[in-house]
Amino acid sequence: MKVLKFGGTSVGSLQSISTLIEIVKQEQAEGNPVVVLSAMSGVTNLLTAMAAKAEKGEDYSDDLKHIEKRHFDVVKALLPAGLQNPVLTRLKIYFNELEDLLQAVFNLRELSLQTRDLILSYGERCSTLMVSHIANKHFEGSLFVDGSELIKTNSDFGSARVETELTERLISAFYRAHTGRVLFVTGFIASNAQNRLTTLGRGGSDYTAAVWASALNATEIQIWTDVNGMMTADPRMVSKAFPLPELSYTEAMELSYFGAKVIYPPTMIPAFLKKIPIVIKNTFQPDFPGTYIRNDVRASELLIKGISSIDEISIINLSGSGMVGKTGFSGRLFSLLSREQINIVLITQSSSEHSITFAVKPEDAVRAVALISKEFELELDARKLDMPEIENDLSVLAIVGENMKHTPGMSGKLFHALGRNGVNVRAIAQGSSEYNISVILTRSDLSKAVNAVHDAFFTELKRTLNVFCVGTGNIGKTLFRQLQEQAAFLATNNDLQVKVIGMANTRQMYFDEHGIDLNAWEDVLPAHGEPADLAQFVQRMKAFNLPNCVFVDNTASEAPVAFYQSVLASSISVVTCNKIGNSGSLEQYRSFKDTARRFGVDFFYETNVGAGLPIIKTLKDLMVSGDKLSKIEAILSGTISFIFNNFNGTHDFASIVQTAQDKGYTEPDPRDDLNGKDFMRKMLILARDAGYPMESSDVVIENILPESCLQAASVPEFYEELVRNRDYFEKLKTDAERSGKVLRYIGTLENGSVRIALEMVDESHPFYMLSGSDNIISFTTDRYKDRPLVVKGPGAGAEVTAAGVFADIMNVGHRL
Repeated sequence: MKVLKFGGTSVGSLQSISTLIEIVKQEQAEGNPVVVLSAMSGVTNLLTAMAAKAEKGEDYSDDLKHIEKRHFDVVKALLPAGLQNPVLTRLKIYFNELEDLLQAVFNLRELSLQTRDLILSYGERCSTLMVSHIANKHFEGSLFVDGSELIKTNSDFGSARVETELTERLISAFYRAHTGRVLFVTGFIASNAQNRLTTLGRGGSDYTAAVWASALNATEIQIWTDVNGMMTADPRMVSKAFPLPELSYTEAMELSYFGAKVIYPPTMIPAFLKKIPIVIKNTFQPDFPGTYIRNDVRASELLIKGISSIDEISIINLSGSGMVGKTGFSGRLFSLLSREQINIVLITQSSSEHSITFAVKPEDAVRAVALISKEFELELDARKLDMPEIENDLSVLAIVGENMKHTPGMSGKLFHALGRNGVNVRAIAQGSSEYNISVILTRSDLSKAVNAVHDAFFTELKRTLNVFCVGTGNIGKTLFRQLQEQAAFLATNNDLQVKVIGMANTRQMYFDEHGIDLNAWEDVLPAHGEPADLAQFVQRMKAFNLPNCVFVDNTASEAPVAFYQSVLASSISVVTCNKIGNSGSLEQYRSFKDTARRFGVDFFYETNVGAGLPIIKTLKDLMVSGDKLSKIEAILSGTISFIFNNFNGTHDFASIVQTAQDKGYTEPDPRDDLNGKDFMRKMLILARDAGYPMESSDVVIENILPESCLQAASVPEFYEELVRNRDYFEKLKTDAERSGKVLRYIGTLENGSVRIALEMVDESHPFYMLSGSDNIISFTTDRYKDRPLVVKGPGAGAEVTAAGVFADIMNVGHRL
C-alpha cells in the first residue's frame, strides 16, 4: 500500500480537489491508499494572523468569514445538494469552536503555544473532513481520520516530537480495524499523553505521511505538491532550474535542510530508516514522473544534484586566546545553545582554534549572544574572549551531491563562479562526507550567486551572459542583428545564451531583466524607453546584480569611459570598441587593466586597433609565448589607406579625398582622419600592450597635409586648399614612382619609440600591394625575423567592427 500526501495547493481549489480525487481513484486500483491532507492553501497563514490579531485585541472576523466561505463554496460546488448538509453542519461546528477559541484569546490578550496549536489544527481538520466526504461520492468507504488521536508526541507545543513506538502501535491497530477503506488523515496535528493537541512543526503534514508509512511498512510515500519534483535550484530564483529524476536520502536531506522547501528533512527520517521510497509529484501535472528519493539510486553524470539556500541568516563570531587548546570549550558553547533551543545551522572553526563562527536564525541571534555573554562572563572579563559579534543580512548557499566525493576541483569551481561575479564569501563549511559545501554570503548577492553557480555546474544547460549595451548607432545596430542571427548557433555550438538586458543611446534607455527582443528593439526603445542618463544606466545595471554581466561600449564618446573603473570594480566585464579609454593617460590605461585583474573580470578591446582584425590577440599571443618583439609596422587607417592606394595618377589628391568622404570612409571633416590622431591612438594602444609605458605626447606624427590645409576655416575651404596644393601632392607621387615605390602612411613601433609618417616602400615591402581601404600590420620578432607575421583585412566598417565586439563577448563567455 501507498501513503499519499497532498499539500495546500492540492486542496486549494475546485479543480485541484477534483484532480486529487482522480489521482486517488487511480491508486485505489492497486490497493486502498492512506491519504494525508494539509490545510487549504493560505489557510494556515490566515489562522496564524487571526490568532495574532486576537492577542492584540484586533478584529479578525473578516478572516474567519473568508475561511468559512472557502470551505462552504467547495462543498456546494462538488457535492450534490442532498449530501451537503452533514458536511456543512460538521464544518460549522468546527468554525464555531474556532471562533470561541479566538474570542477567548481576544478577551485574555494572551496566546500560549498550546492555544496556538489548537487554533492552527482547524485548517487540517476542515480540509480533510471536506475532502473525505467529497471522495465518498466517488468511491465508497472513505473515512475521515483525525490524526491527532493516533500520533502521540511529547508536550513541546509548536514542534512536538513523536513517540514512535506508541504511535506505530495505534496506527497499525486502527488500520487493521478499517481494512478495505480509504483513510483521509489530517496532517500536521498530533496529541500528547493528556490528549492535548500538539503540532509537528514546519512540514508537519509531510511528517504525518512518513509516520503512517513507517507504521504500516508502506511500499511508497507520494508527496503531491505544485512543482514537478525536487529542482536543481529554486525556480523562482533560477529560471533554468530543472527537476531531478532521483535523489538519495542523504542528498534530499542536505538539499531540504538548506532551504529546498518541497520536503522537510524530518519527513525523510522514518522513510530512511525503513528504506521506503518517497516520490515528489505535481498535482497539476500528474503524468510527470517527478523525483524519486530512495536508497538505491543509479549512478549520475551530474557533478552536483542541486543548489539550495537559506535566504536569511545571521552569524555570530566568537574569538579569543582563551579558546586555543581549551578542551571542552566548543562542547560548553553548543550545549548551552542546545539547552536553550537555539538551532545551529552551520559551524566553521579556524585551525588555530582562535575563533568559531556559527550561523543561527536572525530571531535567535541577540538571545544567543546574551546567553554566551552570561555563560562566559569570567572569560570575557579576563579578556580571554572578545565580545561576540553578530553579522546580519546574510544567506547560506549550499551545493549538494554524492558525486562531489569522487570529483576533484569542486571547491575550485564553486569559488571561481562566486569570485568572478564579485560575491564575497564570509564563511565556509564542508562535512567530512563531502556531500555538501556550504558558504555564507551577503543576502543581496544570493540570487546572483545561485545563478552563477548553477551555470558553472550544470554545463549541459546554456550558460547565460547578461549584456548591457551603450550605443545603438551603426555598430550597435549591427551587433544586435548579429546576436539575433547567431543565437541558435551559439546555443548549439557554444552552449551559450546572450541576453541583452539593457540598452541606451544619447536619447533613451530601456531595460528588460528577461532579455530584450532583438527583433523588435528598434520599436521598443523609442516606444517604452525612458530618458537616457548614463550614470543611472550604470547604476541600474549594478542594481540588477545579475551573474556573468558584460558592459559593452559601442560609442566613440568619452562619457562611457568615465564609468569603466566602477563597472570593473563591480565585477562586471567590459567590452569596448571605443579607443578613447585606452589611449587616454597611461595611468588610466593601467588602472583599467589592474582593476579587471583584481576583480577577476575581463577587459577586452580587440576592436580598438583594427576593427575585427585579430591584432591585439596576435600581439598578446606572441608575447605570452615568449617571443621578443623587434618592430611593428602598421597602416591602421582605412581612410588614409583608401586615399593613398587610389592616388595612382588617374585622379588628383583632392578628388580622391572627396570620393572617400562620399563613400563614408571619412569623418564629416576629413582632416579628423588625415591629421593622424586616430592612427596615433591605435599605435599608442599597441605600444602599451607591447609593454612600453608611453603617453600620447611620446608618439611622433608627421603631417601629410600642408599647414594651409590644416588651418582652413571650413571644410569647403579645406578642399580649396587641397586643390591649390595640387603640385605638392603630385610631387610626392612622382618622386615615389621614379624610385619604383608607392606612398604609404605607416606607423612604426621600434626601440620603444612610435613614429607615424608618410613613407615610400618598394615591392619587397609587405605593404606595397595593399589595396582598397584595408588595414595591415606586420610583426617582426625573433621567430618572425626574415619574413614578418602579417595581418591584413578590412580595418573599418560596422559589419567587421560589430563582429569583433561579438567575438570579445564570446571570449568573456568562454572564460566563465
